[in-house]
Amino acid sequence: MYASHFGLKREPFSIAPDPRYLFMSERHREALAHLLYGVNGGGGFVLLTGEIGAGKTTVCRAFLEQVPRRCNVAYIFNPKLTVSELLRSVCEEFGVPWAHPGGGEPTIKDLIDPLNEYLLRTHAVGQNNLLIIDEAQNLSSDVLEQLRLLTNLETNERKLLQIILIGQPELRDMLARPELEQLAQRVIARFHLDALSEDETAHYIHHRLTVAGRPQGGLFDRAALKAIHRLTRGVPRRINLLCDRALLGAYAGGRLRVDRATVLRAADEVFGTAAADRAGHRGAVWWRRLWRSGRAGLAVAGMVSLAGLAVIGWWATHRQPAASTMSRTLVLPPASPAARVAAAPAQAAPVQLATGADVLAVAWAAEDEAWRMLAARWNWTVPEAASPCAQAARAGLQCFRGTGGVALARRLGRPGLMRLRAPGGGAAFVLLSGLDAHGLEAVIDTTAGARRVPMGVLAPLWPGDFATLWRTPPAYPGKLPPGHGGEAVVWLADRLAAFDGGAAAQPGQRLDAALQARVQAFQQTQGLKADGVAGPTTLMLLNRASGVNEPPLDLRGS
Repeated sequence: MYASHFGLKREPFSIAPDPRYLFMSERHREALAHLLYGVNGGGGFVLLTGEIGAGKTTVCRAFLEQVPRRCNVAYIFNPKLTVSELLRSVCEEFGVPWAHPGGGEPTIKDLIDPLNEYLLRTHAVGQNNLLIIDEAQNLSSDVLEQLRLLTNLETNERKLLQIILIGQPELRDMLARPELEQLAQRVIARFHLDALSEDETAHYIHHRLTVAGRPQGGLFDRAALKAIHRLTRGVPRRINLLCDRALLGAYAGGRLRVDRATVLRAADEVFGTAAADRAGHRGAVWWRRLWRSGRAGLAVAGMVSLAGLAVIGWWATHRQPAASTMSRTLVLPPASPAARVAAAPAQAAPVQLATGADVLAVAWAAEDEAWRMLAARWNWTVPEAASPCAQAARAGLQCFRGTGGVALARRLGRPGLMRLRAPGGGAAFVLLSGLDAHGLEAVIDTTAGARRVPMGVLAPLWPGDFATLWRTPPAYPGKLPPGHGGEAVVWLADRLAAFDGGAAAQPGQRLDAALQARVQAFQQTQGLKADGVAGPTTLMLLNRASGVNEPPLDLRGS
């Protein structure tokens, strides 16, 4: 609504966990390090707690993108379950079949035995298994005790199941109860995620404005930033809610900058907290009167169009309460506006495939045919009898191959080839075009069109090989190490300038120490190794962050 008024490409303060806006404070990085340490710690429990909206989902999303390739992940996001329901959910997440002979409800043994067999089998081939439970403060004591018993499944060398509990501060109090002492003793790493400091709050706001297309900042004055930190207590979700409403208020008043008074008025609307401050309370009363008068506010601001009046009237009469919770789903970058418009017509949901044999029956036998279908997503027609990857450079593209499975596909955020194991040691190919929010179901393009398939069906067929296309800088030599120059480095400097608001390319631009530091800063915001080397993964993420036109991985159909 207000983006163009402030020179923004998109609204910067949505509460949805968009990876483009990922901001990892020092606390978030420490929390991520604890999770990664726990995965390699040989089993037991890892505990991550934090206040509502403190960024636990952000850390979890970054963690899932860095989970080792040979680690199978089960994610439980609704833990209000009985013991039997929990075990069934764990088996379903890992794709473990189980059976209950006879009538009645399944017993614990019906579920534990096949799960134990699965854990032993995957351990034998070098795979680890990770169970993540979000909102774990909602677990009952008997379910927590059953989780402890699951960690008894072990070999002589290590535990077979690693469990990560993510929850609000009361989870720590639960584990301090005497009856849960045995579980508490099995926690090998724990971290409490505090809110952002005042400086971090300012950096967080600047980061989101930069990603949204306003790298020069200047939308919030210093007093406004201090008020935002005080009113939100440094909680990222509250910061988003307040900043979004403050920008809306400044826009409706015809101003190009948010001051402290605007923040206080917005806080009164969102939180009802500004009334505790007399000045803020008086401002809130004036603010409401202004909105209810409508025409007076428009006259003062010079906004006399009917569209402006509609915005004012809507905001005055349709105030929405602040969301009490944020979606805990892990989402991929949304499609570009052009892609969303093109995809607007409703389509029938793709047919679901139930078995690996169903998938292989509609897969491509020839890899080049799958590449040709992928090339069509880029509006590129591969010449007949030509190798797509050999011809890609002529279209300004390059083939990329990696082995990161779902985590790699989610990070790159684009459709790509999945190389599947076929009977007799051969290979078959499908296109991954969509993932659901938790990576539990995929949408694939096949010889028979789009199909839905549970990841539990794909997992035995797919070792994690993922190949895709990306748009390269001009005259790209393969990677851009420190000291390199040329057209590709000029492109790099200009794209970074579009992202971070720094200096654009200079004559004779080289990847010097200053530009390398900016590359490292960008890599840190994306959760990459900050080595300053602009390789394919870094450049693909820079393409996405700076608005280069590339087809996105889709969530709509899953």
